[in-house]
Amino acid sequence: MPDPSLIRFRRVVAAACTELESRREEVNDLNVFPVADGDTGDNMSMTLRAVLDQLDAMEDASVDDLGREAIVSAVARAALLGARGNSGVILSQIVRGAAEELASRPGELVDPTLVSAALARAADAAYASVRDPAEGTMLSAVAAMAHRVARELAHMETARLDGEVSEDEQDRLLADVLEHALSAGSEAVERGRDQLAALREAGVVDAGAYGLTVMIAGVVAALRGEERSPLEHQAPPAASLHLPRHESSRYRYCTNFVVSGEELELRRFQRRLEDLGDCVLVVGDERTLRVHLHTDAPDEAAVIFSDVGEVSRFDVADMREQVAERGTRLGAGASDGTAIAARCGAVAVACGPGLTQLLEGLGALVVDGGASMNPSTYELLAASRAVDAEEVVVLPNSPNVILAAERAAELSERPVEVVPTRSPQEGLSLLVELGPDRSAADNVAAMRAAATRLRTGGVAPSARDDARGRFRAGDAVGFVGDELVAFGDPAETLAGVAERIADGSELLTCIAGEGAPAGRAAVEAVLANGTEVEYHEGGQPAWWWLLSAE
Repeated sequence: MPDPSLIRFRRVVAAACTELESRREEVNDLNVFPVADGDTGDNMSMTLRAVLDQLDAMEDASVDDLGREAIVSAVARAALLGARGNSGVILSQIVRGAAEELASRPGELVDPTLVSAALARAADAAYASVRDPAEGTMLSAVAAMAHRVARELAHMETARLDGEVSEDEQDRLLADVLEHALSAGSEAVERGRDQLAALREAGVVDAGAYGLTVMIAGVVAALRGEERSPLEHQAPPAASLHLPRHESSRYRYCTNFVVSGEELELRRFQRRLEDLGDCVLVVGDERTLRVHLHTDAPDEAAVIFSDVGEVSRFDVADMREQVAERGTRLGAGASDGTAIAARCGAVAVACGPGLTQLLEGLGALVVDGGASMNPSTYELLAASRAVDAEEVVVLPNSPNVILAAERAAELSERPVEVVPTRSPQEGLSLLVELGPDRSAADNVAAMRAAATRLRTGGVAPSARDDARGRFRAGDAVGFVGDELVAFGDPAETLAGVAERIADGSELLTCIAGEGAPAGRAAVEAVLANGTEVEYHEGGQPAWWWLLSAE
């Protein structure tokens, strides 16, 4: 039978998580410090969700069976492993500090005195996690909460509890003490504008500090038996974020990962990581470290730990994408945070404005592969992270990209599946099969089935003279799949490829590339052999025409 103590603990954590998730986009929109990447709400929510998942995993156990120390240790570790970004990592340390204090006092009921001690230790742990603490942030908020509760203890009629108290009375008393903490935290949130120029100029409060008060407000509401917190909402930035201090980090990728090993030393790695980027945070213990930094070289950051432990839970977010999405969201008006992510989304690699538009029109987040169609593993991982869906399907659309896509899927913490598409037109055709309400695995199965009915090909200018003398550099070469089937004159080559691809099909899709030697009318005249032609301007380099038919 579930332990009542764990049930109560889960109830307040769930309330904090629910309140935070309900205001997630609101917290994201406030995020201008230290980097205006608009992900603070996401990062704090994921960190707290990891704690809740850990409690769910222990729901059938009892405190006596597990032991308080084991429970709080598991909670602290869950927060550490689930942490993302500056705000998430700092929040994980707040959770760890509070949990360690609770573990150090076995047998004591959670009462105002214990809450005070836990908040004090949480504040110490938070400040210790940051090399250059900034006042006006969530550090100031948790410190203000700890100081207020410590000061109020002397004026409380009941600061300690014994085993005779009822659960209702304990809830009331804890709600009272946390309301004092919330009041102090909210005051600290408002003071942040005077402490940080970035907040003052944007006309906002600190996102992390506000997120922390949202969590505490959710807990108070749960202890009071109320459905929602009355905490006032915060307005998004009133001005455009064009000042240098409001821009993204000079680095592109917000990089997070876990290192597992033995005798790990935090300070040993700090300087080497700072050589690769900024916003460096390394927290944890001798066996597990959570690493966060902003960098252009996520792979080099991981290599630093290759000789000392195993790197896992790799998570990379493209901050340029985050800033752009945040700007779009704010330009359209603040979100109410109620949007529900799809079950499955898609990432597709492409090059060319028309192709990109076609893929985006079918719901894919497009990664620019460049003329060589060779994006990095971390660009694909960051794109997968940016998709607003629980699971992701990746369409590499080139043989050169398949291995990088598969590696990104291995590193991703969310479910990511790869359909090994070898051309943009194949990816475009298969993307039609994407069902946002289906799982990634089910979508992959549907796409693989559709691929068996698909024929693809293309015509491109030859980059060199043929060794067998069949064509010269600049002549047209035509392929069906990977097989060379025609060459020479562009129109004749196009007709030869189209004849093979369209045989038995009612619809032939043609995507014209950059510098194609014939326009739409000429192409449609060449292809007019009883098959309907769907023509698009893709703008892709290297290929004059890409063709596909079922």
